[in-house]
Amino acid sequence: MSINTKDYSTLKNIKKVPEKIFYEKYSTKKKELFNYVKSGGLRKKNFFKTSENNKPLISIITICLNSEKTLEKSIQSVLNQNYDNIEYIIIDGCSRDKSLEIINNYDDFIDLWISQKDDGIYDAMNKGILLSSGEIIGILNADDEYTKDAVKLAKEYFSAKKIDFLFGSVKKDRLLSGFHQKKINWKFNIYPAHSSGFFITQKAQLISGLYDQNFPLHADYDLIFRLIKKFQLNGIAMNREHVTGIFNEMGKSSQESKLSYFSEEFKIRKKNNQNIFFISLLFLIKIIYQQLFKIPYLKKFFHKLRKLINY
Repeated sequence: MSINTKDYSTLKNIKKVPEKIFYEKYSTKKKELFNYVKSGGLRKKNFFKTSENNKPLISIITICLNSEKTLEKSIQSVLNQNYDNIEYIIIDGCSRDKSLEIINNYDDFIDLWISQKDDGIYDAMNKGILLSSGEIIGILNADDEYTKDAVKLAKEYFSAKKIDFLFGSVKKDRLLSGFHQKKINWKFNIYPAHSSGFFITQKAQLISGLYDQNFPLHADYDLIFRLIKKFQLNGIAMNREHVTGIFNEMGKSSQESKLSYFSEEFKIRKKNNQNIFFISLLFLIKIIYQQLFKIPYLKKFFHKLRKLINY
């Protein structure tokens, strides 16, 4: 193991005895996860991480597929964290570009990586969660990056406050921050970002379950809905100046159509037992609003109105 070449965060706190991993607590029916052909990392060399007093193990999961243009920056942003008890897991969906070559270059610094076909991004995230062992879990897509203090900030908030999940501020086209859970009854974009901005305790993830793969575009919205409405778990946002992530605006979520977005949101709300008449009225209003928003002078009016009512 090349431990003298870099002082990476993932080379700290290495042990010979592993923690109990997520799937062992969640379901004994997930043993097929270990039938992957292509894999590597510290675990394969019998190096593991554990939580210590005042230093919880934090699992960061990166998913990728043909991400050679952005993957290395994402990896580097994890390895250069100012926190020294990180378990880093990469789930690759059988990339055909140079992604696996990049991952192999960091084999000595990644706790576990696997490469196998999956059923989409949320299936890959679920695999990463099931293979994790940290007390806290964070998701970082291969298009995005962490700021240098992201994981340290997450640890400090979880240590100081009795919370189940947490949102950091994220840089997109502008700085996004806050968590407005009371608005979830009529809108879903109530937090800055899922990738690079969301952290959850293992305990809360065990309670709420994994990402529902019936929602290939926004299973994260469904998870947040469950956390708030079904299980009434406690989540907060970091202070605005505490930025955890840099979100790639050219990622998958930026390429979907409004129709696809509305259709999936409708299904998520219906699944989570919102009143069907309320949902129908809500979406009628949203569709009308979207059409009116295309008219320039009404667009300006709506921008002012949204600021006024804090929508």
